[in-house]
Amino acid sequence: MKVAAVVGPTASGKTSLAVMLCQALSGEVVSCDSMQIYKGMQIGTAAPTEEEMQGIPHHLIGFVSPDEEFSVARYCELAKKCIDGIIARGNLPVITGGTGLYFNSLIDNIEFFEEDNNGECRAQLKLRAQTEGAQVLLDELYAIDPETAKALHVNNLGRIIRALEVYLLTGKTLSETKRLSRLKGSELDPVIIGLDARDRSFLYDRINRRVDMMLESGLVDEAKRFYSLYSGKTSSQAIGYKEFLPYLNGEKSLEECAEQLKLQTRHYAKRQLTWFKKDERIRFLMIDDYSCAEELFEEALKIIKEGMQRADKHK
Repeated sequence: MKVAAVVGPTASGKTSLAVMLCQALSGEVVSCDSMQIYKGMQIGTAAPTEEEMQGIPHHLIGFVSPDEEFSVARYCELAKKCIDGIIARGNLPVITGGTGLYFNSLIDNIEFFEEDNNGECRAQLKLRAQTEGAQVLLDELYAIDPETAKALHVNNLGRIIRALEVYLLTGKTLSETKRLSRLKGSELDPVIIGLDARDRSFLYDRINRRVDMMLESGLVDEAKRFYSLYSGKTSSQAIGYKEFLPYLNGEKSLEECAEQLKLQTRHYAKRQLTWFKKDERIRFLMIDDYSCAEELFEEALKIIKEGMQRADKHK
């Protein structure tokens, strides 16, 4: 099944480009963002607005309650159903987002060992995280599965626990599990556009401006409302919320917290690029090479059309 994809760091213009491609190719967007799945978190997760969607159907955005557990395996299951439906309608699926784990798991048909989220193994790992700290668990994962550990930040406790859990329950590392899954192949045949910036400060300026716009749109009120309902949940680790806890608790000024959010978002963008740069299938376009969005779109459209034609010839 032929699909297109637009991936890259936050604030690089993925949504805008994906919408333009959908308009030109009769497409529908399938989001691959691990935080935009949650309801009531639109500003903090930079989920596209109705205006930004421009009438293009967007799937897997704002459909999960923030107090629910949600796995990458569940995401892949739902995304595949979306893709099947889009193709059945005669349209092109355009997978769009910046969560590398979601993207690669879907594209490469990675299978995950599923276990009860409330199982004894997970409960013990969570208790260890509370008593010993996340860094201890991450160090343990480095000894077991350095390939997976290198891709994880110490704050990403859920993924660290998941990787350890897979090993303890199956005897196989998460990276080995992924490799074995890839041997089975995937039904998806993607043409992938990646967005980056030749001058990293160009991207960082966009990130800073986005944070300012999020604040103007009511981010602090959204964060306050969120923490009054869902404190302690996985969703509360979203960049854009936890940075404002010191302000909400009266410990820091709004300006200090906003600067911290900009810093953390820049760091996140760097981690996203590190992930996607490993994938040789991705054709990267430098957003600062183009004078306008239309020029970028024309180049991306050309690449996707050529990729689709090559796929047809190799059938």
